Amino acid sequence: MTGGRVRTAPGTAVLAALILVLAFGNPAYVDWANRNASPNSAWGFFLHTLAWPSWSFSSKESVQTLLANDIKALLLIILTGVFVAMMAGSRGNASQFLAGWGGYIFAAAVAGFLAAFIQVNASVLGAFTWAAGGAVYGLFVGWIVGLASAVGRP
Repeated sequence: MTGGRVRTAPGTAVLAALILVLAFGNPAYVDWANRNASPNSAWGFFLHTLAWPSWSFSSKESVQTLLANDIKALLLIILTGVFVAMMAGSRGNASQFLAGWGGYIFAAAVAGFLAAFIQVNASVLGAFTWAAGGAVYGLFVGWIVGLASAVGRP
């Protein structure tokens, strides 16, 4: 117990997901990554991947694309809690780490898949593409959520 509250792996994972989405999905970071990080280097790939759950309140994109991106970011946070709660059955640090990481991969893939259907020219192929982007994002960034889940367990 810390401060009268019990920290849970899903709660800590949601907090980590929220911080990641707010810090690296915001328009300022996304613009910076697009201008300054070379996608042809490992570090540039990681910086671009961090920007996958981009969100914005104003954009030159269509309203549907704007809404789809915002819903994708929101679904990622919500589904992280759902999937980590479903996967976090064991109490060991390693299992909590893997539950957090795996839950984040699933959350990102499902969020991408569902949000893709809001796009202007929505298609099943487009949804698969967004899901694949989410899975790649979860694979390369989800270890951060996994660490938070392992550290945040009671």
